[in-house]
Amino acid sequence: MSNIILTGDRPTGRLHIGHYVGSLRRRVELQNSGEYDKIYIMIADAQALTDNMDNPEKVRQNIIEVALDYVSAGLDPAKSTLFIQSQISELTELTFYYMNLVTVSRLQRNPTVKSEIQLRNFEASIPVGFFTYPISQAADITFCKANVVPVGEDQLPMIEQTKEIVHKFNAIYAPDTPVLVEPKALIPEAEACKRLPGTDGKAKMSKSLGNCIYLADSADEVRTKIMSMYTDPLHLQVSDPGHLEGNTVFTYLDAFARDEHFERYCPDYANLDEMKAHYTKGGLGDVKVKKFLNNVIQEELEPIRVRRAAYEKDIPEIYNILKRGSDAAREVAAQTLSEVKQAMKIDYFEDMELIREQSARYKGL
Repeated sequence: MSNIILTGDRPTGRLHIGHYVGSLRRRVELQNSGEYDKIYIMIADAQALTDNMDNPEKVRQNIIEVALDYVSAGLDPAKSTLFIQSQISELTELTFYYMNLVTVSRLQRNPTVKSEIQLRNFEASIPVGFFTYPISQAADITFCKANVVPVGEDQLPMIEQTKEIVHKFNAIYAPDTPVLVEPKALIPEAEACKRLPGTDGKAKMSKSLGNCIYLADSADEVRTKIMSMYTDPLHLQVSDPGHLEGNTVFTYLDAFARDEHFERYCPDYANLDEMKAHYTKGGLGDVKVKKFLNNVIQEELEPIRVRRAAYEKDIPEIYNILKRGSDAAREVAAQTLSEVKQAMKIDYFEDMELIREQSARYKGL
């Protein structure tokens, strides 16, 4: 069986370093690993519209932002298929057929759906498109027969929902020769990469909270955000013992710092463990730690900024990349949809056996 990855992002804003450590950096590694036959990266604009239906321009304008972040971070159109969800109409048809395999009560029990509904204050009036987006995600995953889906832990219920749909479809329509492929989740290995907090120490980076470091930020913007970052409120004097738990600076260092960074920017320590030990003992100030973090982050983001500046000079080519990727994805989706309709026995015009059988039956009357 082929190894195929499907992943993506909603285009509701520029991507930040939380996206980068949580998924984007890993995608580039997977792309370049040589272990996968195909990698599909989706800009999920149709899904974004389920809770931005009154502001389509927001979604429209952020398509290019996400695409620029993709290629600037190292996603290569020659190795990964970058496409726009709404341009693959077959996904809508697959979603419709899958809806028959899922009950309302099952969707209501989905923990991710429940938390997202609360987050968006949809309890009183849930848009149907938003409520059923786990089914749409199943269409996204299965159209290319992806068997690996990189996700955060909060998205595991969505993968389980897809598995249920795949199992039920194959059991009903294709028990002898399964049509759909059951995916498995690929979770970030490092704990710090699973969910990077905002610069203010809040649990989640959010554009509305203003606590994001964006991949497209200038060096000065990144420095300002890091130097104002939340640390340990009890660490008032340099001599005071510091605490690591809930300390955003050290959470970021867990996600980004490597031993070679200390050789270049902070030779007083051999590695992060030594720096942490000094901080918790007392005698290491927050400013010094933040300056070190700034150097580490700047080194990580500078190549991305350079590539982005080059790509921004030819926006039509970015759209050409997305067009070529969308065309390729739609060709694959059309083949899967054909197999699905054949299994469901709704491929009437291609089913010559059906036509012959009925022709013979009515001739005999």
